[in-house]
Amino acid sequence: MKFHPLINTRRRTASVPLDDVSDRRSGSELFVMAGVQAAEPTQVDVSKSSSGQAEGYDKKCIFCKIVNNEMGTELLHSDEEISCFRDIKPGAPHHFLVVPTKHVGNCKSLSKDHLPLVKRMIEVGKEMLRKNNVTDVTDVRFGFHWPPFCSVTHLHLHVLAPASQMGFLSRLFYRLNSYWFITADQLIEYLNSKGDN
Repeated sequence: MKFHPLINTRRRTASVPLDDVSDRRSGSELFVMAGVQAAEPTQVDVSKSSSGQAEGYDKKCIFCKIVNNEMGTELLHSDEEISCFRDIKPGAPHHFLVVPTKHVGNCKSLSKDHLPLVKRMIEVGKEMLRKNNVTDVTDVRFGFHWPPFCSVTHLHLHVLAPASQMGFLSRLFYRLNSYWFITADQLIEYLNSKGDN
């Protein structure tokens, strides 16, 4: 049986092999998200491929549009590898989305080679919390939605603080030990268990 980040953390009620669960939604069928209008948005340099389309850019992906400055969303952090912005529907007083600047699929599509990227995403999330004077590191939640429970297929880390102030629905959406949400540490453990590919 393949490793799954949630095995042995709760009782399973259905015996569906993890490989049979797939993300059947496309970017155009999913929720459209945008952020707060920025006074002076940060520009992201995206190199063009020979076909004229940006390399690492999915024109149907809302997060690709945000990091490419097409939505007017304020980018709180942006570099060649990682971008960060506020969630349009915050689940806590501080709710940031940390995404790769170039399009990367959901967390189930990652390989062990993506470990440095995931760790860098976590560091940017911690930096955002420090910049917003969040000092209680025991009251934060870092995590990813596990397919097929992803509203956007572009890899994104949810950074929520303080977790103790999340409302009822947010506690459900970002619930620990659930089928649909895994912590950043669980994703790292999952990637470490995968072979080198």
